[in-house]
Parts: sequence; structure tokens; C-alpha cells
Amino acid sequence: MKKIMKKKNICKVSAILALATLMTSMKPAEQVVTKENGMTVVNTTTLAADVEGYAGTTPVKIYIKKNKIERIEALPNMETPKYFAHVKRALLDKWKGLSVKEAAKQEVDVVTGATYSSEALIENVRRGIDHFNKKKR
Repeated sequence: MKKIMKKKNICKVSAILALATLMTSMKPAEQVVTKENGMTVVNTTTLAADVEGYAGTTPVKIYIKKNKIERIEALPNMETPKYFAHVKRALLDKWKGLSVKEAAKQEVDVVTGATYSSEALIENVRRGIDHFNKKKR
């Protein structure tokens, strides 16, 4: 009888620990669209979670004011810093100053030597802009 009670208690403790671990590891869902300093900010962390560069996801924040792209900021990622810095310099300003309508049509070429990272960054921006345009309707 004592063995059965001991096993039940071990199972209960294990279940409680597993649940506690799960609950502490869960983060609140990242909001896709927020407001910041009078701008609408589109965060592609969850919106483009399936888009990967060379070493993982490459989320961005797109800052929009009066239907124009103010700036795009790359968020933390696992890309090779040297190559990703080059991609950021070459690409992030390509949409700056464009209306969201123009930005949605913007054709941007990848950076030679960092194709996967470039493609992922471009796709993140496209998804963010598309999401913003759909929410406006």
C-alpha cells in the first residue's frame, strides 16, 4: 500500500513539475501590430515564423506613419553577423519613404554572398507590409 501511494505521489509531483516548466517557458504571444511614438509598428516575429535565412528566422519591425514606411529595423536573429550587417545596410532602406502601396510592389534584389539572409529579410518585409495593408481594409 505504501509503495502505491509513493508511486502516485511521484506521478503527481512529476506532473506538477512538467506543468510548471511548460508554463514558465511559454511567452506571451508577440503582437503583430502595435503603436509606438505615433507610428504603427508591424512585428514579423510570429507573422513570418516560417521564413528562414541561412541560420534561422530574420524578423523585422516595420515603422509606418501616415501610410509611409519610416524605417525598418532588423530584430535579433541567428544569422552570421558579418553577412547580416551587409544585408541590413544594403536592403533596409529600399522601402524607406515609400507609401505602403508602393512598398508592397517594390522589387528588391538579394545581396550577393548572402542570398538566404536577403531572401528571408525581403520576405519578412513583404509579409509585414501585406499584413498592414489587409488590416487597413
